[in-house]
Amino acid sequence: MLSAPAPVINTTLVNDLMITGSEFPVRLSDFNFFTDAAATRPGIGVIAYRLNTPLWSDGAEKSRFLYLPPKGQATANGDGLLGLPVGAALIKHFAFGGKLVETRVLLHRADGWVALPYVWNSEQTEAKLALAGKRIELVTLAGQAISYAVPNKNQCKDCHNVGNVTSPIGPKAYNLSAAWLGAFTKAGKLDKVPAVTRRIPLWEDRDKVPVADAARGYLDANCAHCHNPKGAASNSGLYLGWGVKDRMALGVNKRPVAAGRGAGQHEFDIVPGQPDRSILLYRMASTEGGVAMPELGRETRDPAGEAVVRAWIAGMR
Repeated sequence: MLSAPAPVINTTLVNDLMITGSEFPVRLSDFNFFTDAAATRPGIGVIAYRLNTPLWSDGAEKSRFLYLPPKGQATANGDGLLGLPVGAALIKHFAFGGKLVETRVLLHRADGWVALPYVWNSEQTEAKLALAGKRIELVTLAGQAISYAVPNKNQCKDCHNVGNVTSPIGPKAYNLSAAWLGAFTKAGKLDKVPAVTRRIPLWEDRDKVPVADAARGYLDANCAHCHNPKGAASNSGLYLGWGVKDRMALGVNKRPVAAGRGAGQHEFDIVPGQPDRSILLYRMASTEGGVAMPELGRETRDPAGEAVVRAWIAGMR
């Protein structure tokens, strides 16, 4: 996981018309989000941030940036998703071994959010729009050779679907540090410090916090964008968001709505004390199409994520 870099003072102005217009810019550099060709130094109004616990994507190193237009300000919505004005953008780099593979952007236009994927060239000097997505052969940091999938534009919308509307899913106050939110507010970029009573822990601190917090934070980041009452998996009745308290909604002793090969030979999403009989862990541990969850964004297993969810289920009573 890449830490948020120190702020860099520069004079590069972001091209706001590229964000708010109707066209899909062909090159990532058309936006002027960064001052260098390698996209490491953010331009004016582009702010680096990190999530306490991020979505896992085959072990990719990720860097995240938020852009607010001139005089634009984000708004606090309790402990939930920050409200971002028209003209805002979210930028996320995916890299393996320090080499950029893709950059995804979310652009807030007058008629809603638009998600676009960009693929980097081998020289690491430019990323080009890939509306149809792309397959890239690479080796992960764990040494696994995979056919890495850059999502197409429609697949981007699938994961960012909230109530049939494309929306950001990452920058929720409960998954951002209090220090970053405080500094963001002090800089005048956020209207007030969000009220967060319970924050997702840092993923690297997962062995230092209650296992339930680590596991629930992981499931929120990796599963809850679909598994929520307004998400693509709303009809499953399995809701894995950080704030869910109903044990049945979390899958405890819950039978799946539609049984199939995705359940294997298992009957319940979570069997307390028995992770190996739980559909949730079974699907996390699979890479088979139609079984593996999440359905998009990974070709390999995440041993650390499986371990923390396994420990959480094993400790249930």
